[in-house]
Amino acid sequence: MNSVTRGKWLAALCLVPFALFFIVFQIAPLVWVLINSLQSEEFGWGLANFTRIFSSKFYLQAIQYSLEISFWSSVFGIIIAVLGSYSLRRVDSRLRNFVNAFANMTSNFAGVPLAFAFIILLGFNGTITIMLKQSGIIQDFNLYSKTGLIILYTYFQIPLGVLLLYPAFDALREDWRESAALLGANGWQFWRHIGLPVLTPALLGTFVILLANALGAYATVYALTTGNFNVLPIRIAAMVSGDISLDPNMASALAVVLVALMTLVTIVHQLLLKRSYHVSR
Repeated sequence: MNSVTRGKWLAALCLVPFALFFIVFQIAPLVWVLINSLQSEEFGWGLANFTRIFSSKFYLQAIQYSLEISFWSSVFGIIIAVLGSYSLRRVDSRLRNFVNAFANMTSNFAGVPLAFAFIILLGFNGTITIMLKQSGIIQDFNLYSKTGLIILYTYFQIPLGVLLLYPAFDALREDWRESAALLGANGWQFWRHIGLPVLTPALLGTFVILLANALGAYATVYALTTGNFNVLPIRIAAMVSGDISLDPNMASALAVVLVALMTLVTIVHQLLLKRSYHVSR
């Protein structure tokens, strides 16, 4: 056995722990959920659970709300993250390091503490809510509505977006801007023909990650609404741990729908990446 073959076998051996971990904690649970989604206590094996989901306005509303909140929070989050990441490239290094450290810390600030903080600030009697009402800026604001949840989700999307997009701006070289300016291009033309095409893969990848992050969020929305807002993670958890609506098979079907949505988003992401690659060439 030569050194090249020995190196390949050693690399394959090093992959065994990761492969076992991936199969046990990723593939096996997904297969178990898929199998259970095809079982129904009333109708046995079949697609009864999925038929019930797509014929029920209640479950369709959960899917709609999950998609709307995830989409808009991801859009707002990535817009603010792009502006923030670009600005960090233009400021002093000490401020840049502080903001990066702060973003790293706040990206992990979620769940019950985040919900409690927003209740104090933007609840019905929250500090900021009362200040805005007294100043006449707003008449009413409901943190526990879809709009309130979009604001809440956007908050924890921004730090993650900054952390993911900040390194992407390393691909933009300053001499490209100078060369474009010498050739007569203005700022908008530079970003349209050079900046955005270079950043497109990072932007699309970050958007998909933010979308997945929002679609799977559970602890924050549950702590804020005590499980009374109709989104997919809340419905899945209620059917797994609920005393009245206990139905693990239906929970598995909803989980499969959630996975299918993320799979569809990932496929669209890959198609857009290929299209942007061909356009840039």
